[in-house]
Amino acid sequence: MSTVQGSGVVVTGAGGGIGAALARRFAAEGARVVVNDLDPDRTKAVAEEIGATAVPGDASAIVEEAREALGGTVDVWCANAGLASGGDAFADEAVWAAAWDVNVMAHVRAARALLPDWLERGSGRFVSTVSAAGLLTMVGAAPYSVSKHGAYAFAEWLSLTYRHRGLKVHAICPQGVRTDMLTAAGSAGELVLAPTAIEPEDVADSLFDAIESDRFLVLPHPEVADFYRARATDPERWLGNMNHIQRKWEGTPA
Repeated sequence: MSTVQGSGVVVTGAGGGIGAALARRFAAEGARVVVNDLDPDRTKAVAEEIGATAVPGDASAIVEEAREALGGTVDVWCANAGLASGGDAFADEAVWAAAWDVNVMAHVRAARALLPDWLERGSGRFVSTVSAAGLLTMVGAAPYSVSKHGAYAFAEWLSLTYRHRGLKVHAICPQGVRTDMLTAAGSAGELVLAPTAIEPEDVADSLFDAIESDRFLVLPHPEVADFYRARATDPERWLGNMNHIQRKWEGTPA
């Protein structure tokens, strides 16, 4: 794809799963890729596999190092690192804080560092891995659902605020994807996500389709559009249906 060929691309949380699939796809399309993950061994393994540069560490703090590794310019930032925090309203404050920090504030911090250069030259691309939970919700995972709504809201705000100044933004909102995160979702993931789970490479394909068509919302599971529409147009019915899933998960009689 000529759109990304030769571009400097950073993918956070790329030691496995969706991030690794994105990094592989960008590299295959001719981009110069920086692979980032908290786990240095996984970071190095993916980078060596695709001929990329490994920059391990906290995704919030590696913008300048990644920029240097790419010769001074980041063209595409994939804010993919995420935290699948389960729990309900009674989850510890630390769980809520960590979910917000990783799933939302890491995106904000990256944008702060990248926007001045992007706006000055009139081009840049910000890719946010959100989750369908950011459009809908996820049973058994209040911190995850709320923070992913925040991630989607920030991506949406970036797009509406800066699109006339050359910024391209994409929000990826898949349901279940066969990754470690799906496994960590436990019984709720098995009930809600596993039956229609797709491969990480399918998510990468959906992103590149969106890049080609210059589309903000990336839906690897197209049916999410119908769920999102139902949520907006008939919230009582949608909430009732979601509560039915909640009761099924709890084992509570309908």
